[in-house]
Amino acid sequence: MLSVQRLHLGHTELFLEAVARSASLHDQWVSPPSTLDGFSELVKRYSGDRNISYVGVQDKSDLIGCINLNEIVRGAFQSAFLGFYAFVPFAGRGLMKQAMQLVLTEAFTTLGLHRVEANIQPANEQSKRLVQSLGFRLEGLSPRYLNIGGRWCDHERYAITVEEWSP
Repeated sequence: MLSVQRLHLGHTELFLEAVARSASLHDQWVSPPSTLDGFSELVKRYSGDRNISYVGVQDKSDLIGCINLNEIVRGAFQSAFLGFYAFVPFAGRGLMKQAMQLVLTEAFTTLGLHRVEANIQPANEQSKRLVQSLGFRLEGLSPRYLNIGGRWCDHERYAITVEEWSP
């Protein structure tokens, strides 16, 4: 059975093992923490209300991926940025879609968000297909949007609002 849990220090060993075995999958797209100190900093960063990190968990102990709601803005905006990455051997099996559905349901119901935005590098076809399958729409291209691995990378901007969400 698949569930999502808020990331916590109890996930340390499983998370670091998953990151190590997934290095080639993440190489050009994302740099998750691979050390104990890095993971501790990640948990600390995501321990408040402005940034929330979830892990997809299958069968109580297999981490299938990580899903982050970043820079949650309240007030009239009620929005967040979505970040995500799968872990080997679970990538490409539909499990991240299930986990992201659970996180989006949480975002739009429990957290009361109105909009979630995902920014994806144009060549990352797998991630683009994933968000599109969840109902995200392409809004445009943001040149030199994020610094990934020391270089400024273009990103396509996808978004979904609560009115468009179908759990």
